[in-house]
Amino acid sequence: MPSPMQLQMSMFKYLVTQKLKGVEKYPLVMMLEPLFACNLECAGCGKIQYPTEILRKRLSPEEVFESAEECGAPIVSIAGGEPLIHPEIDQIVDGLVARGKFIYLCSNAILLEKNIHKFKPSPNLIFSIHLDGLEKTHDRMVCKEGVYKVAVDAIKLAKSLGFQVMTNSTIFQGEDAAEFRRFFDSLMELGVNGMMISPGYAYEKAPQQDIFLKNEQTKSWFNEVLGDWRKKGWDFNHSPWYLDFLQGKRDYDCTPWGNPLRNVFGWQRPCYLMADGGYAKTYRELVETTDWSKYGHASGNPKCANCMTHCGFEPTSVSDMFSSWSKFFSMVRDFATIQCPRKAQKAYPRDGRPYDQLEREAAGKA
Repeated sequence: MPSPMQLQMSMFKYLVTQKLKGVEKYPLVMMLEPLFACNLECAGCGKIQYPTEILRKRLSPEEVFESAEECGAPIVSIAGGEPLIHPEIDQIVDGLVARGKFIYLCSNAILLEKNIHKFKPSPNLIFSIHLDGLEKTHDRMVCKEGVYKVAVDAIKLAKSLGFQVMTNSTIFQGEDAAEFRRFFDSLMELGVNGMMISPGYAYEKAPQQDIFLKNEQTKSWFNEVLGDWRKKGWDFNHSPWYLDFLQGKRDYDCTPWGNPLRNVFGWQRPCYLMADGGYAKTYRELVETTDWSKYGHASGNPKCANCMTHCGFEPTSVSDMFSSWSKFFSMVRDFATIQCPRKAQKAYPRDGRPYDQLEREAAGKA
């Protein structure tokens, strides 16, 4: 997997520690929404539908740091809304990095070029850029033309400045399998450090409700698209067993406490996707007082029936890998079978051409 070595080792140490301590419910990633405001109105998102007084709310850096320290997860994924709208986002990122956290800073990239000077390249910071396919598909899903080109240019700029960049893609009804295979190839050629991909969840507030995949549709689509992905040289920033789950090759239930969400209301019950249980004031209250039996496939909760998103099921796959020595060694062997990623392009200079192309041109002139 393409995550930085420091992140991999930190996560490995964290997981082993939780197992040795006998901790049953522990977080892998703290999901953070320091605001709901956004500069897009995507078809599959309901955050922008909140009333104006809610969209104006912001978590302070101090509130974020307190929550991150209480939660204890080694990774913090900063989403929203659009995090780059937050006037103190650089202070939030710097403070979390100073506390040893690994950061996924999620963005639609519209404001990245304008704000990139606020950040410093670091092994602990990864820009996670929203891309839902190639140009026509992505612009259709974000309901605005030209966003794909802006995002690609922002990726090139960030890479040229030494930042780590990954992409985050959500899959909806009717997406073309062949297009997404080309999409994965294009991202590898662009030189991204990894790709995340997940089926969309049917948010009640989402303006379009007919675009979400059902459970069996998800398995069929991912099985067709991914195929034997281990031999493709695609860098997915996922547990390989989670990708097997998406293809219907493994059967998991949800671990809703694995990626807990802290937002402007508090700690959301039960998970990043649903707020049926209201909000807890502290992470401890979230874990200890939520009735987890009401959620997941086995619960029979209709809102969970078609969910196969990474925030609920990837923690299950990771926990499964560490559930026994035999599975741990099976995981190690599995990682060894994944084809080494094709050589990523070197960072892009500002004119948009990869450095290896410039090197070839220079050699030709010599």
